[in-house]
Amino acid sequence: MIISEYDVFDASILIVDDQQANVQLLEQMLREVGYSAIASTNDPYEVCTLHQKNLYDLILLDLQMPGMDGFQVMEGLRKVETEVYLPILVFTSQPNHKLKALASGAKDFISKPFDLMEAKMRIHNMLEVRLLYKRLADYSRSLESLALHDALTGLPNRLLLLDRLSLSIAHAHRNKSTMAVMYLDLDGFKEINDTLGHDGGDMLLKLAADRLMAAVRQEDTVARMGGDEFVIGLWELSHADEVTKLVSKVLHTMSQPYNIQGCSVDITASIGVSIYPTHGDTAETLMKSADLALYEAKRAGKNGYRIAHRPER
Repeated sequence: MIISEYDVFDASILIVDDQQANVQLLEQMLREVGYSAIASTNDPYEVCTLHQKNLYDLILLDLQMPGMDGFQVMEGLRKVETEVYLPILVFTSQPNHKLKALASGAKDFISKPFDLMEAKMRIHNMLEVRLLYKRLADYSRSLESLALHDALTGLPNRLLLLDRLSLSIAHAHRNKSTMAVMYLDLDGFKEINDTLGHDGGDMLLKLAADRLMAAVRQEDTVARMGGDEFVIGLWELSHADEVTKLVSKVLHTMSQPYNIQGCSVDITASIGVSIYPTHGDTAETLMKSADLALYEAKRAGKNGYRIAHRPER
């Protein structure tokens, strides 16, 4: 995970000093080195608002300013900064302020009057660390997303679906309401995948996923189980009869021709449906009931659906 020189010089920097001469000196030094995204303010009261808006990669902060000193600015920044690594480098002419500044949240300091070579090095090093923290945070979020979403379609995967199903069931139980699970697969997908190749098959799956998302309500969840199998969680249904309307809408949507690699492709879907609490009261039992109903729908023919049987008591 390498931070390039381009990344460093492209980082955003805010200079905070009530003395305009100091601001100009630092800004000139930074621009000569190659930094381009430089902002400044002489008003310490503006810093938190500016940082909330722009999320600077580095704040160069004077500790001694009238009205509101650098320590008070850092206290305010700690309340608004969402990142773990607060990007503050202070400068001061008071040696006894250095330890207090570090204890207050500063990551480094520069002594006044400025040693420009030292200032350049400390700014560069601190930006490398800041950008590395950001890169690691982005990478961590990506891993988390991959763990809960299907890589091809971007839909929730089985793990995320089961979590949402469990929450929906708990909500339905508390409110004595109903919800449903639709288990769906594409009719004859293997033959089409063999004809179009894997690229064409993947494109078809992505288009099918988009259609499913458009066919259901915003509060519902569409998940991919793998292959050509999808599951739709229908949350907060006012009545069980609502399910048949939604199933019919999905079947109609999925049966419209697809444009794949310049070719018109016709494919339909089969669906199995289970309803809470009639066909199960856990995520696992509802999924199993819907899967069995899907098997019956496939046996009965293409482009149709079956409602699960009531479990035997």
